[in-house]
Amino acid sequence: MVQLDDLDRAILRLLKEDARLTISEIAERLNRPESTVHFRIKKLQERGIIDRYTIVLGEALRPKAVALVYIQVETPIIEDFLEKYINHIMKTLSILPNVLAVARSTKDSLVALVGEENEEKLNKFIDETIRVLPTLKRVEVIPLTELVKGGDVIGFLVRV
Repeated sequence: MVQLDDLDRAILRLLKEDARLTISEIAERLNRPESTVHFRIKKLQERGIIDRYTIVLGEALRPKAVALVYIQVETPIIEDFLEKYINHIMKTLSILPNVLAVARSTKDSLVALVGEENEEKLNKFIDETIRVLPTLKRVEVIPLTELVKGGDVIGFLVRV
């Protein structure tokens, strides 16, 4: 676990809210010298705590209907093919613009976070793209109606 002091955490909070802040703006908000803030940011980057600066897309580009889809595949007769098939499904889903994230869940299952502009289009996408994948044992759709924490993740994951 990486140890951060209060100043490091304060800098990270400000940058997380707005990565466009200049060093002088951060220094002013934290009532610290610019040289100190510059040094700390440089060290955070060197230690791999700050990897890159990016943007979170706004509401206009975010999907309005989002669901978590649990996918379990049938175990093939030759069990060695299971790993290859799971990887194939993950790669296939990863290239689709409606799929925001894909993750392995267990040996024979994965989850995908999918989104669309409305519930009807989301269900159509799931039915016509995911449910039709061969040799699926189970597909469970969990609609996400309200994100209490992590809603910005959707804006981060959307492709343009």
